[in-house]
Amino acid sequence: MIQTAFPYLTILLFIASTLVYMEYKTKAKLFEYLPAIVILYFTVMTLSSLELWTKTDEINSAYKAFKLNLLPAMIFLMLLQADVRKILKLGKKILLAFFLASFSISLGFIIMFALFHNLFEEGSWRAFGALSGSWMGGTGNMVAIQSALELPDSKMGYVLLIDSIDYAIWVMILLALVPFASRFNSWTKADGSLLDTLTSNLDNSEKKEPTDFPSLFMLLGLALMVSVISQTLASYMPTTSFLTQTTWIVIFATITGVTFGMTPLSRHSSASPLANIMLYLIVALIASRANFAELTEAPLYIVAGFMIIAIHGTIMVIFAKLFKLDLFTLGVASLANIGGIASAPILAGAYHKALIPIGVLMAMMGYIIGTFMGLGVSKILMIIAS
Repeated sequence: MIQTAFPYLTILLFIASTLVYMEYKTKAKLFEYLPAIVILYFTVMTLSSLELWTKTDEINSAYKAFKLNLLPAMIFLMLLQADVRKILKLGKKILLAFFLASFSISLGFIIMFALFHNLFEEGSWRAFGALSGSWMGGTGNMVAIQSALELPDSKMGYVLLIDSIDYAIWVMILLALVPFASRFNSWTKADGSLLDTLTSNLDNSEKKEPTDFPSLFMLLGLALMVSVISQTLASYMPTTSFLTQTTWIVIFATITGVTFGMTPLSRHSSASPLANIMLYLIVALIASRANFAELTEAPLYIVAGFMIIAIHGTIMVIFAKLFKLDLFTLGVASLANIGGIASAPILAGAYHKALIPIGVLMAMMGYIIGTFMGLGVSKILMIIAS
């Protein structure tokens, strides 16, 4: 039975690092359907359910300190990789498709929750609010919103269940539709030359600087300083029941990350591994407070997730017909929101390897807007619940 902070944190880091290493080295099929970060959550939650550690004052203090201080640093590093200027080069139709996807996902959450919110337990709007951040951005946005909404860690199991099961099936559907792209494009009367023009216009000549110790160390120091400054500024801001101090911290870190993403710092590849290390530790910390016994409504949440995707997919097909969008643009815009950087480039590559950068840039855009859009959806869900 662990009762002190150091072994508690060490075990979490060890499990996270082992899973990441296994995913990278083995390339096992399991990780295609259950990413390491999802397996991490349920592995740590299992150990928590078995009471491998107890919630002593020391462990509680370590948990709060690490989670609160790493969150804004992780957000900053995550957004440092998203250069708005490159994203704007995607063109009007690609950007339109992306925001239509975000809009339709938002509507999916709102319609589903308006119809069925009475079936869920009190406060469930927070769980769906966190999920909306993930489905319009990525796991980092989900964690940011979870903290901003003060969603109990025990309820994050619902979010990750939907995010893994429903998302995996949606990815398989979109990949299965690739051979039917020409038929779909004929039906929507999409312009087939758009992607060729877009690929040639994107400037991919700028190379990332290799990971090295000085830049790694500098970015770590800068990210932690951003965390300190964000927390300091947030302490002076007015708060409400929705706009808490943690919400302000998330907002300040997001704005700082987007701003620095337009500077030469965005070329440092060291930001990505640092952000991922922090993200995995934060997810492990969240899972360490959860318990399987608390996931009593899991099937209902999974069905709700499929309903959200069904609404999103239907609206996107209607928009495709109205705006003459091709299946590639539609599918990658959807996955750039719901799947993020992990899956949008894969779908783009299924059409043509030259289109992979488009999937990457669209997913990066999700990092930028995911937190703000998710907080907006959360506010509407809170109003519906009340």
